[in-house]
Amino acid sequence: MNTALAVIGPVMRRAFLTVAVLSFGWVLALPLRAEKPRLRRGNAQKPEAARKELEEFKKSYTDLAGWKRRKERIRRGILKGAGLATLPKKTPLKPQFFKKRTYKGYVVENVAFQSWPGFYVTGTLYRPSELKGPYAGVLCPHGHGGRFRPARQTRCANLARMGAVVFLYDMVGYGDWKEAGWSHRNTPQVLRLQTWNSIRAVDFILSLPGVDSKRIGVTGCSGGGTQTFLLTAIDDRVAVAVPVCQVSAHFFGGCVCESGMPIHWGPDHKTNNAEIAALAAPRPQLLVSNGKDWTKYTPKVEFPYVRHVYTLYGAADRVANAHFAAEGHDYGPSKRAAAYPFLAKHLKLDITRVLGKDGTVDESTVVAEEYKDLLVFGPDNPRPKDAVRPNTPLP
Repeated sequence: MNTALAVIGPVMRRAFLTVAVLSFGWVLALPLRAEKPRLRRGNAQKPEAARKELEEFKKSYTDLAGWKRRKERIRRGILKGAGLATLPKKTPLKPQFFKKRTYKGYVVENVAFQSWPGFYVTGTLYRPSELKGPYAGVLCPHGHGGRFRPARQTRCANLARMGAVVFLYDMVGYGDWKEAGWSHRNTPQVLRLQTWNSIRAVDFILSLPGVDSKRIGVTGCSGGGTQTFLLTAIDDRVAVAVPVCQVSAHFFGGCVCESGMPIHWGPDHKTNNAEIAALAAPRPQLLVSNGKDWTKYTPKVEFPYVRHVYTLYGAADRVANAHFAAEGHDYGPSKRAAAYPFLAKHLKLDITRVLGKDGTVDESTVVAEEYKDLLVFGPDNPRPKDAVRPNTPLP
């Protein structure tokens, strides 16, 4: 019995609220009531408590088989907490492509598809212009600043020049969603909708000609980092992940799209974002962190735990941490310089196509486009009449 209790872990043992002593002397733990779902919002615990929590998690399994059982329980808990225990039906995407522009080494198009009838996911698609397939596919969920920033365009364009088809798509309430009247924080269950949009974004990029289904990557910063590790945790089609400035065991995201639903703590699971990132194992993953936000402890707290899980698979060489102690919360040039070679190696991209004479990635040839050019819908291309009303919850 003690062995059985050890397997379910210290978190779940708390759900066993009483002990029955049988007449013949045996002691049996009886599960009277499971924990109720709880939200873990923002700085939900102190860094030291987070470190101890990870140690407690580690004690709940002793080998790969034990971890896999825990992984499956966490995965089910995330989906249930996000209202996706039963996934919605995958209806036709009906993609639309607009305003094709050609630049040096890459092509840009504005794109919309329907993640569910009337729910239009909008974004920018970057494709190689001088390479033939098969191509890797890379999803780039943006953070809370929107997809229009030049730095985000630069990352996507350079990955396309290296041989990837890249989709930079709007969060709910940003970009075309905002233009249509959607509010990020007021959309009911926005975490559920955004996660579903990411799953459908994988479907979309896989539907494009020449994209290799075994070479799908995802990378984003901040809120986009949350989308990166959440999607990777629940969708095995993601082969490589690079979450930037977001993997923390004590900070759970300050927005409803990250911690507004009980994905971290439910009736059958308790976890944190560092452990959710570990669910990617043994798929290649690069954790990018910095010294001025909640990821400043990553090298000594979160990364060792994630690497421990990878070690159980014999895959410690597939996970890495790029830490920038003097930098802050961004996906700036140095962080991109760390991500490019990692993505190139594991997605089989040709990084030599973007290297300058000094051997570093040359980003100077990328053309930063304006907001009006990147919007999918506008005066010349009205929003479809079958679009649902703003702030409509996903059925």
